[in-house]
Amino acid sequence: MPARTHGKFKYLEEGTRGRPEFVVAAAPHVMMKLKRNFPRAWQDPRRGYLMLTATTEVARDLEWFCERHPLAPVDAESLAQLNKMAAEHRNTEEQVARILGGAVVDHGHRAPAVEPRDYQKLVPEMLRAQGYLLLGDDVGLGKTLASSLILTDPAALPALIVAPTHLVKQWAYEELPKYYPWLRVHVIKQGTPYDTSLVRKRPGPRPDVLVTNYHKLVGWGDHLAGEVATVIFDEGHELRTGPGTGKYVAASLIAQEARYKIACTATPVYNYADEVYNVVSILDPEVLGTNDEFTREWGGKKIPNPRALGAYLRESGIMLRRTRKEVGRELPPVSSMIQPVETDHQRLEHLLQQGIVAMAAKVLDDATGQEERFTLSGQLDIKLRHATGVAKAPYVAQFVKMLLESEEKILLVGHHHDVYEQWRVLLADYNPVFYTGRQSDNQKREAKNQFIHGDSRVLIMAVRSGAGLNGLQEVCSTVVFGELDWSPAQHHQVIGRLARDGQQGPVAAFYMLSDDGADPPMAEILDLKRRIADPINDPDAEVVQPSSAVAMDRVKALAADLLRRRGVDLRRPPLPKPQPGGPLISRQALQERLRRE
Repeated sequence: MPARTHGKFKYLEEGTRGRPEFVVAAAPHVMMKLKRNFPRAWQDPRRGYLMLTATTEVARDLEWFCERHPLAPVDAESLAQLNKMAAEHRNTEEQVARILGGAVVDHGHRAPAVEPRDYQKLVPEMLRAQGYLLLGDDVGLGKTLASSLILTDPAALPALIVAPTHLVKQWAYEELPKYYPWLRVHVIKQGTPYDTSLVRKRPGPRPDVLVTNYHKLVGWGDHLAGEVATVIFDEGHELRTGPGTGKYVAASLIAQEARYKIACTATPVYNYADEVYNVVSILDPEVLGTNDEFTREWGGKKIPNPRALGAYLRESGIMLRRTRKEVGRELPPVSSMIQPVETDHQRLEHLLQQGIVAMAAKVLDDATGQEERFTLSGQLDIKLRHATGVAKAPYVAQFVKMLLESEEKILLVGHHHDVYEQWRVLLADYNPVFYTGRQSDNQKREAKNQFIHGDSRVLIMAVRSGAGLNGLQEVCSTVVFGELDWSPAQHHQVIGRLARDGQQGPVAAFYMLSDDGADPPMAEILDLKRRIADPINDPDAEVVQPSSAVAMDRVKALAADLLRRRGVDLRRPPLPKPQPGGPLISRQALQERLRRE
């Protein structure tokens, strides 16, 4: 007597969404259980079939489900594909478990010039086991060496390294020659493809490693797809914004054809948890399913259980993240201090009267159209943060001078060029040097050398310019955030320039917080973002469930706080639309109008 089955399944090489799928049709009670066990599943609204993206993990889970609720394959190919993919998952899982247990094989390849640490040796093994990896080791644990160890394998060449602009020369002229002096390295010079084997217009050996930045990558996507065996995305959070950018599309094209792909970042989540989906999908577009499937399974942007997602990424081998404590390389904890700073309120009010208050009112006006609100929100964010930075800049400089009485060197972090210029004048006695968006790569390298080896005692850095920078820890242990960034991950990256191997003292981070302007609401939202993102990276971090405060639009929070501090009743009718070039509405005029109403 044949075994009773509850339904059927079929494997489709090209499913309804253009990718391999398992299609299931079963009894109603079994379909309900399928949906509970496969949250990422999608149901055909017309025929009632359940669609499952055919990944090795899904195949393994479907195989397990069929043991409890037998489903019959429609044909022999469907059964063969299920068994094959499930076996692949089982094999990879066993290999990952052995590697994480410390099993490292000597493949007989040429050893790097610098002996790697034991925990770094696991990275190339993970790459060989599954072909991809999100390397999320804490800042300062040597992700550059760990991620590049695969380059000792001739089968991993030629390789492509993609890094932020300011790190391209560090990779090409410092890191790679130090670790692998025998490799031929070429820095891509322009955004349009050319023959990289031409050296001074004469044929030469083909480079082993190409190094470029994310901006130039846009023009090389089609050219390099299928041409490189390995791709390393340094500071891989650059890809967190997803398919809407040219660099993401180019990175996807190249990664799909590469044998090994790895993204390195200590901060895979900058603001909200769905960013890690975008980074992982570059490495393997199937492992987390489609965007819709990920949203159904994990919750999308506001993931209700970030700790569970972090545990899944680590346990499944998608992400390898070690803390200093785990690898026995702990540094003294970073002392992070909120430092209230005086503000030139008269100057702040003068800047706010230049249309900013009127903008805030319009942002909160329900009658404002979506497109107009979007435009005004961007302008308000820029103008209010700029006004706040300018108004507190002299007092930030005073605080830095006080620190320099006992500290040899200070890393001072900001965001606006007007603020940098004030610091340049006020701190001139300390020979400040700059590492911001206005400096060329060569100027940045010179600034770094002046700070580390020269007589400069202050390095003024843009908060989004320093990811991956190495060497500052040799001479500096104090960072001052003169201006805040919206993302706590940016602050973490900057602190990581000092809190890393080679640091001889405890690191101190001072956050200069004004009592007005953009700072108060930013500080609150930053803390909420941090407490949501941390459990993904750190299993012991405090978990905070998403709340209305998390979902609150950040610019609306700025607008509401700005008006509230100026005595504006937010329940009153809002102001009319500010006209470009029209008269500005002062704080006094605003309050007078509200009194009349």
